[in-house]
Amino acid sequence: MVLLGAPGAGKGTQAYELARFLDAPHISTGDIFRENLRNKTELGQRAEAYMNSGQLVPDSLVVEIVRDRLAQPDCQNGYVLDGFPRSVGQAEALDAFLEERGEQLDHVIQFDVDEEEIISRLTARRSCVDCGAIFNMRTDPPEERGCPEGRDISTCDIVQRSDDTEETVRERIRVYRESTQPLLDYYALTGVLSVVDSSGAGPAEVFERVKAIVGADGAKKTP
Repeated sequence: MVLLGAPGAGKGTQAYELARFLDAPHISTGDIFRENLRNKTELGQRAEAYMNSGQLVPDSLVVEIVRDRLAQPDCQNGYVLDGFPRSVGQAEALDAFLEERGEQLDHVIQFDVDEEEIISRLTARRSCVDCGAIFNMRTDPPEERGCPEGRDISTCDIVQRSDDTEETVRERIRVYRESTQPLLDYYALTGVLSVVDSSGAGPAEVFERVKAIVGADGAKKTP
């Protein structure tokens, strides 16, 4: 299962909930790269310049790490891909990997959100350096929710990601749409693409729409 959506469309939240619902691993390429950034690995350093400028990480850096992750034992009975593929080239590489294993995609779900709503969401996003918790200064400020690990929130290091400024967010959306439209066309031809309208809807409402597509047991349903 593949989830697609512009930065801030909520696909990460939905991927997490869907993976729990289906008891399948949630595989986020964004998380993998951020971990490499924190650990200052060679891969992280190569990816950092692209991520901070709102550009997509090149296919050559993405495909190999995803293939290795999908080959691990916990992916034998299914998985939810979040952030991959992001181009037709990546989709073709994924198809080749699945064909080698005698597998195929069951669903590709796109989350569609108005651009101005995305900008509002992301420019208000903050994260905790210590535990990774995500907050929204408009709808879910840290002072109201508190630290999920029970610490005094005033002692937590709450920061804005360098790629969550308005200028960078607009560029990320532009790059996403430019590169992803051919990908949506690619999956539309295969009959596995479904579109979920996520504008003006809370995560719980959006998740109900997702479940209506995948079914109570994850079985294929016609969009």
